[in-house]
Amino acid sequence: MTEDPFLEERAEMVETQVRRRGVRDTCVLYAMRTVPRHEFVPEHSRRSAYSDEPLGIGGGQTISQPYIVAAMSEALSLTGSERVLEIGTGCGYQAAVLSLLCKEVYSVECRADLAWSAAERLHRLGFANVHVHCGDGSMGLREFAPYDAILVAASAPRVPEPLLEQLKDHGRLIAPIGAEDHQELTLITRRGQELITERREGCRFVPLLGRYGWKDWELL
Repeated sequence: MTEDPFLEERAEMVETQVRRRGVRDTCVLYAMRTVPRHEFVPEHSRRSAYSDEPLGIGGGQTISQPYIVAAMSEALSLTGSERVLEIGTGCGYQAAVLSLLCKEVYSVECRADLAWSAAERLHRLGFANVHVHCGDGSMGLREFAPYDAILVAASAPRVPEPLLEQLKDHGRLIAPIGAEDHQELTLITRRGQELITERREGCRFVPLLGRYGWKDWELL
């Protein structure tokens, strides 16, 4: 078995950037210690793979800060049996973390190049329960709905209506909602026809483009 040269760095990342900031779910901490983050960043960024910051992955897209990945994952309160929808596959790192916390992950990426490379990477690393699709993430993925949980890894001015429609009763959705330059992580829990909203910490994500996301002209 090949020795992992980043094992200590990953453990330090989880301790200092994740657990000490309040993430307590032991399954999330395990997933963050297990997924090799350095495999999801460009070769030239590997030395910074476990730093406390988002990193560029090309085309104006980023891999989220480790704490944000962990906090959003914990907010979904996954127990291992769920079907989860992720919007914004990017490099596939968040999907890999989720894959260790639930039964199936369906991830949607609007850019074909990112969708293809993420699917290849996840397959190569053995995350077999992640299914990557290319399309308009703001529309969700109706063919596999409803979902026990939905994670949106791109910012929007409001939660796209199709995603709310695809959320199961008692399901949870987490998304960065707000203006282009600043959002708040927003947790929505469905209780029948009622949607319970909880605002959490501030953040900044790349924009969600699509029919129910940001329109290009809104970003000018």
